[in-house]
Amino acid sequence: MKITLRVSIGLIVLFAATASWVAPTAAVAPDFVIVRWGDTLPGIAARAGTTVDALIRLNSLPNPNFLYAGQRLFIQRASGAPANPPVTGSVYTVNPGDTLATVATRFGTSVSEVLRVNGLVNPNFIYVGQRLNIPGRAQSPAPQPGNAPAPFPLRAGTLTAPTAGKWIDIDLGDQTTTAYQGTTPLKSVRVSTGVAWTPTPIGHFKIYTKLAAQTMSGGSGANSYYLPNVPYVMYFTGAYALHGTYWHANFGTPMSHGCVNLSTPDAKWFYDWAEIGTPVVTHL
Repeated sequence: MKITLRVSIGLIVLFAATASWVAPTAAVAPDFVIVRWGDTLPGIAARAGTTVDALIRLNSLPNPNFLYAGQRLFIQRASGAPANPPVTGSVYTVNPGDTLATVATRFGTSVSEVLRVNGLVNPNFIYVGQRLNIPGRAQSPAPQPGNAPAPFPLRAGTLTAPTAGKWIDIDLGDQTTTAYQGTTPLKSVRVSTGVAWTPTPIGHFKIYTKLAAQTMSGGSGANSYYLPNVPYVMYFTGAYALHGTYWHANFGTPMSHGCVNLSTPDAKWFYDWAEIGTPVVTHL
């Protein structure tokens, strides 16, 4: 009986390990892979017959060095069409208080459709910072600040930058934030943006609220935080802001829940320089 039990357990473990990865064929890569402990982006790319750049682009990864066990990564098919990525290119980042039902209602779709296109099983479990593909909603081009937007050498490729006036560039790849006057950089500093599981949103935004100081709290369990008197806060979309940071000095490395962490002196400079309505461009 003991021998039979051991064999059965062994078969279950072998099946579970096999099910987590389906070897790609020469013609078509898997729809997605689940990141395992010890995985790296180059290793996953090699196994799936794709490239690191393709994985970063398809999954909108803010930092190729940050993966976590259980993360779902979409894989590009050999034919060039994505297997199960956003159908329309619209992606929503989950905010505190969101449920799958409220997200579906906001975008005029259904919970079952959001579950389907994201490969989700449990409709009652989503987390802050999670990126959800939104079905049946084409993403409109973001309105461009300035009078005549022109291509700017951003690594995101499809983003454009203002050609006049003040604007703020946030480079998630280099972990830098730069103040521009038209095409002239005025000040560039090291920052810490969101980690992979709570990424900083990518796109065109504007500063809509400024607060000299604010208490910030959130998360749960080991990931909970309570930070009184966060200085020089400038919100640019939803709950995402540029702000001063006194609890770490590891600028140049992703550290945040999605906000842009600056040193307190740097945050003050940007706070004094930028007005409400100043464009913010975030990109890889």
